[in-house]
Amino acid sequence: MAEPIRSSGARTSRGSRLWRIFVWLLRRVLVYGLPVAVAITVLLVLPLRWIDPPISSFMLQTLASSLRAGEEGRMRHQWVPLQQISPHLQVAAITAEDQRFPDHRGFDTEALREAVAEAIAGDRLRGASTISQQTAKNLYLWHGRSMLRKAMEAWFVVWMELFWSKERILEVYLNIAEWDDSLYGAEAAARHYFGKSAASLTSVEAALLAAVLPNPHRLRVDRPSSYVLERQLWILAQMESLGGVRYLGNL
Repeated sequence: MAEPIRSSGARTSRGSRLWRIFVWLLRRVLVYGLPVAVAITVLLVLPLRWIDPPISSFMLQTLASSLRAGEEGRMRHQWVPLQQISPHLQVAAITAEDQRFPDHRGFDTEALREAVAEAIAGDRLRGASTISQQTAKNLYLWHGRSMLRKAMEAWFVVWMELFWSKERILEVYLNIAEWDDSLYGAEAAARHYFGKSAASLTSVEAALLAAVLPNPHRLRVDRPSSYVLERQLWILAQMESLGGVRYLGNL
């Protein structure tokens, strides 16, 4: 016996019903979920305009991995105010990671367009993350790449740029950036590699530290490869081109 042919009207009716359910769910999320998400985010971001975060999400993940491996989980980290971080390192980090940092509102669309154009031309897709994005990722999120993490990263960046000054974003970034396994922040890195405080770093030392920031697990400060040394020289040249420490007046 042949199956009855379903009418297009029945399919349309079912499609309309599913659409109404979707719209109802979306409205519920917007009415109830969005205000909750905003409130939680404000509680996580706004206080850090004045309070120095004692630890970051990346640091917690490092500690957890060490504990799971049965290791001691020693963390090398010491927070210092931005005024106690060499202006050479401040400029070097901006030069190496995000030269439009003073001008954008968290997202460098021009750098993103350039990266996509290079990828289309056949080059390897390079990162175009700003210092604000890297700060959000290191402070609040987790390792790895996914659309969910990028969306959450963008969400936090919007609120950080709203509540924090550029100087505060740079201060948090330099205090939680990773320079080696369990080595976080400019002060700990300066003392570990150069036996001095972050405030005393020279432009050459600052450029070397900034040269490994893209991948501190592969690039080394204590055993710099030819690539790291070339990048160090490039950063020094760029720092001079930008005006050296005077560039910080743009923040």
